[in-house]
Amino acid sequence: MFKFIASIFSAIWAVISWLRAAFFNLIFLIILAAIITAIVNAPKPHVPNHIALNIAPEGFLVDQLTYEASPADLVLGSDGRRLETSLIDLVDTINHAATDDRITSMVLNLTKFAGGGISKMEELGQALEHFKAAGKPIYAYGDNLSQQQYFLASFADTIYLNEMGSVLITGFGMYQNYFKDAADKLSVDFHVFRVGQYKDAVEPFMRNDMSPASREHNSRWLNELWNTYVNRVTGNRQLAPGAIDSYLASLTDANETNEDSQAEKALQAGLVDKLVSRVDVRQLLAEKVGASDDGETYDAIGYEEYRQATQLELPSGGKTLGLIVAQGNIVGGDQPNGVIGSASLTELIRRARDDDSIAAIVLRIDSGGGSAFASEVIRQEILNTRKSGKPVYISMGSMAASGGYWVASAGDEIWATPSTLTGSIGVWGLIPNLANALNKLGVHSDGVGTTELADIYHPDRPLSAPAKQLIQSGINDVYDHFLNIVAEARDSDPASVHEIAQGRVWSGEAAASLGLVDKLGTLHDTLDAVAEHIGAGSYRVKQIKRELTPTEEIMHALMQEVSVSGLVDQHSQLGSLAALFDTSPVGNLAKLMQKVQWSYNDGEQPEIMAFCMVCNPT
Repeated sequence: MFKFIASIFSAIWAVISWLRAAFFNLIFLIILAAIITAIVNAPKPHVPNHIALNIAPEGFLVDQLTYEASPADLVLGSDGRRLETSLIDLVDTINHAATDDRITSMVLNLTKFAGGGISKMEELGQALEHFKAAGKPIYAYGDNLSQQQYFLASFADTIYLNEMGSVLITGFGMYQNYFKDAADKLSVDFHVFRVGQYKDAVEPFMRNDMSPASREHNSRWLNELWNTYVNRVTGNRQLAPGAIDSYLASLTDANETNEDSQAEKALQAGLVDKLVSRVDVRQLLAEKVGASDDGETYDAIGYEEYRQATQLELPSGGKTLGLIVAQGNIVGGDQPNGVIGSASLTELIRRARDDDSIAAIVLRIDSGGGSAFASEVIRQEILNTRKSGKPVYISMGSMAASGGYWVASAGDEIWATPSTLTGSIGVWGLIPNLANALNKLGVHSDGVGTTELADIYHPDRPLSAPAKQLIQSGINDVYDHFLNIVAEARDSDPASVHEIAQGRVWSGEAAASLGLVDKLGTLHDTLDAVAEHIGAGSYRVKQIKRELTPTEEIMHALMQEVSVSGLVDQHSQLGSLAALFDTSPVGNLAKLMQKVQWSYNDGEQPEIMAFCMVCNPT
């Protein structure tokens, strides 16, 4: 009897479970059908005649987009996560628009632009100058213009600033936290091993302040970049020498008696051309570039919509150059976009090498380094590609320092922008030890070993003198290897390389004078030079990217459609703050430490790092 009743309830529950699964499957199919229908029925992008191009970069300029969409982003929106704009895509699109007779002018809206480093902005500025050289004016607008926003705005013919806004130029700085006292209070010992008195990535764990050597070399390259910024802005705006310093003095002068607002001071200093409200700027731009159908604002086509509409018009003839982007910290294994994995990057290099349609490879590096071993694995793959007869050229982005330079040294030719940060030739290791902290808590370690090195990988035991000597010896060996590969690549000798190494960071311009790079120029300049070297009258660029899974392909296509139709949310202030932390020295080191191998299992050693932590001035 009970078995019969149980079987009835079991059958009822099975029916309920089937209905529940069928219901949710039906909901999923309805949502999927709605998305597909919206995409199929969405109007195809079209470029009208006589229209302005609206460039509104959001978030940070990057060489490689790292954001991966989730299904929730499609259904619920992106929740303010639009934190990146592809520099390569943006430059290509602007250069294409410069020769497109349908595009008459450009509106540069910088309200949501967060920055991207002076090197990347110089590359974007080159494209803006190319656009202006075609006889097409650029109008820039911002509610408030930050230091990086203003750098881009200075390339425009006319700059509009909100009458309640300001131009906030603060200069460059590099600040970080130091943890020596905190570690002492917690009884945590950090055993630091390094070569190079300027290799200051580990200083926060050794000191409570910046060392004189660190202060000296960081001041040098910071001032070089600041001079680049000031000279570029002054030249673009045709200001008198010292105009920026005078403007900053007017903002901070305690004895200033006039009642001019910060916006009016920017206007008086010649930094902007007109103060306007949002309503006024829409009408002014409508008069300059043409009005929308309703007459309420200006008529323009968005950058992404224009890019999609002109994809088939991008160059397709001539020889093919393979472009590979290596962006982020260098670690071992297979890694997603935004992190340079030795396995994933070498796979891309092999794919480009084996592709007979590709005549030469350009490797774009934007990295402060990371694992020395992973850097060497990548370097060997580049050398192997060159031995196969296919040349590999290096284009440095905002930085190619330490492990980034290790990789770059293998190229046929190294290009950098004048404001690229490179060099930082040095290595370090860091081993935290918790023995004293555990002892204070009443936790003790004891045991036996056959040698003095048997407990070398036990963080709960004091690090012995022989163990310290062994680790420092390994650091010295890696540094010597670093010097030797640079000396061989740059036709020098280890002693001469050592004189400019020891962890020093150099600007691209200084590195060129020291022989660490061959030529100065942007990625576009590098591609043009490579095409000339291989005898290509014309060329097309084929980006070699990490292959997406079928699911990722679908999500990427869907997000593109959503983006073009204007449904992606604006990035939030919280997201911007998170991105700012990610690019800070401590945030950068934290991301690196999450990726490297810190395991103390048998046969696994702690990573020896070739990494520049301070190569992100703010």
